Amino acid sequence: MWLEIILTSVLAFAIYWLMSRDKEETLPLEDGWWGPGTRPAAREDESIHPFKVETSDEEIHDLHQRIDKFRFTPALEDSCFHYGFNSNYLKKVISYWRNEFDWKKQVEILNRYPHFKTKIEGLDIHFIHVKPPQLPAGRTPKPLLMVHGWPGSFYEFYKIIPLLTDPRNHGLSDEHVFEVICPSIPGYGFSEASSKKGFNSVATARIFYKLMLRLGFQEFYIQGGDWGSLICTNMAQLVPSHVKGLHLNMGLVLSNFSTLTLLLGRRFGRFFGYTERDMELLYPFKEKVFYSLMRESGYMHIQCTKPDTVGCALNDSPVGLAAYILEKFSTWTNTEFRYLEDGGLERKFSLDDLLTNVMLYWTTGTIVSSQRFYKENLGQGWMTQKHERMKVYVPTGFSAFPSELIHTPEKWIRLKYPKLISYSYMTRGGHFAAFEEPDLLAQDIRKFLSVLERQ
Repeated sequence: MWLEIILTSVLAFAIYWLMSRDKEETLPLEDGWWGPGTRPAAREDESIHPFKVETSDEEIHDLHQRIDKFRFTPALEDSCFHYGFNSNYLKKVISYWRNEFDWKKQVEILNRYPHFKTKIEGLDIHFIHVKPPQLPAGRTPKPLLMVHGWPGSFYEFYKIIPLLTDPRNHGLSDEHVFEVICPSIPGYGFSEASSKKGFNSVATARIFYKLMLRLGFQEFYIQGGDWGSLICTNMAQLVPSHVKGLHLNMGLVLSNFSTLTLLLGRRFGRFFGYTERDMELLYPFKEKVFYSLMRESGYMHIQCTKPDTVGCALNDSPVGLAAYILEKFSTWTNTEFRYLEDGGLERKFSLDDLLTNVMLYWTTGTIVSSQRFYKENLGQGWMTQKHERMKVYVPTGFSAFPSELIHTPEKWIRLKYPKLISYSYMTRGGHFAAFEEPDLLAQDIRKFLSVLERQ
């Protein structure tokens, strides 16, 4: 018994020492060209143009025709969401989409915030830019870049934006007033997809950094979950002197140390720095980590290897696309929702909001290019890229939502982000934090800024 404890302690200390040695590296900034053909000799047009979301009767008619031709597959009895999106509930979603969902009205909602486009590294980059309606005398807003993930979009941030840009009119103090920029990842929604292989999170981070410079921001704050978490992390690794603060609501920090402590944590969790809440969220390991990841990661293997194949089907069938995307908004919000026939979707979201997000993939035809982002980032394997082995040396805040796909203890976050100054166990919420719990996420971003400014 004692020998086991001693050997485990020595091994854990050795791994911790190797993983925690401080090397304040930065990623090389480099440059890129992702548009079609060869890079033009002329300097790239850096102008920024207003953009408006539009639709047409023809677009809506085509959607309705395709929905009408959907071939229904009966669900297995009592299968709920265990086999994926339950087709009995899918019929209700389709009926609402076909007969009640008003895309023209949702387009008006999308256009409530100012949209823009600008060309960077050969790609048309779409973003919304929301300034505060009013500011306390003598104050300037804090620029905040917020980055979405898959299968989300810039629309995820529509409910949190007013809490950040206009806090006083939403019951919050005006201590922190933000100017919010939400770009679409290239290949998602209204941002042009790369024409070349290799477009990954580091290239995206560099483009978003150039976007912020183009908007006149030399220093700024950044926030993200899912792919947004990785893109923002890469921005902090590329240009740490320009990033005043980094806030995340997902941690992609699995390492040899975290894997070892995870396996041994049930017996030696306190020794490894796990809190009682960490233990509740991580164990029993088989159910809360291993089986959960096995259940929810099948899509990832497909998209990391041959995204174009399944993408052909999804880009051709709006019903198939909706089922594929909305199933994630069920089980990634709460894995227990798989026991419900409706997947619990309308417990946290409205069908209008969910279908608006689906429409941003359908009308732009970007499901294939969005899925390719997995192959470009993970297709070569785990821990094969330099940024995965690098730490981040900017002040960091982290929101740990209890129903996230995998819980990330503070100890793990601190290994990757040594300047972690704020870590919060959130009371509720899952993967799509800004979409599901905008109030909680806004409060934690504001808390992080308060801690940062007191230092």
